[in-house]
Amino acid sequence: MTDRIRDAVASGAGLSRAVKLDLKGEGVIHVAGSDVSNEDKPADLVVRISRADLAALGRGELDPMRAMMTGRMKLSDMGLAMKLQPEIQALFSKAV
Repeated sequence: MTDRIRDAVASGAGLSRAVKLDLKGEGVIHVAGSDVSNEDKPADLVVRISRADLAALGRGELDPMRAMMTGRMKLSDMGLAMKLQPEIQALFSKAV
């Protein structure tokens, strides 16, 4: 998954703020501008979600609001997540 996100970022779908995807015990993916790594570094926004749910979000099979309401996805900063939503959506649509 990290490589797909790295490829999507390389195609111009980078993020304006640092985002860390905490994959619930399956590792982390840290995206900061054009840098994508599996290092557990600080980020402006932390998204805690399973790898399977992240893939479902990217494919449009899981609604982000439903994921939040059911606890399948947790955000460290809802306001920032809303601001970054178009960027994140563009990134993950290219990563799946």
